[in-house]
Amino acid sequence: MMSAISHDTAMPLSSDIDVLKARQCGKELAASLRFSTSELTIIATAISEIARNTVLYAKDGWMELRVIQKGNRRGLLVIAEDGGPGITDLSLAMQDGYTTSRGLGIGLPGAKRLMDEFEIASEVGKGTTIIMKKWER
Repeated sequence: MMSAISHDTAMPLSSDIDVLKARQCGKELAASLRFSTSELTIIATAISEIARNTVLYAKDGWMELRVIQKGNRRGLLVIAEDGGPGITDLSLAMQDGYTTSRGLGIGLPGAKRLMDEFEIASEVGKGTTIIMKKWER
């Protein structure tokens, strides 16, 4: 799988503490943009779900968070990458209600709904990369 992350600017994801750090960092970065309080919670929830999945299934990975701009619009870019086992059936994993653990209950489809843009690439035996964006309104 091609690496989308420059690992020297990314935060590690290998423990529950890392998940909390990623959530907090994402919320703080998003707060520097024009997001409402409820949008900050939505962003933090999506980041938590993806980071937690990385720790649970891949054991470790990386997450990069940064402010992006497209024309006059600014947003938050979230890239999560791991070298874990990959997702065997991506279409099944993207279905509502599908779970293999006791997570937050929103899963990948929930994270996709919470963000404005969502891409996932996964290869069995190679790992998974998720790219999410949330744009200012």
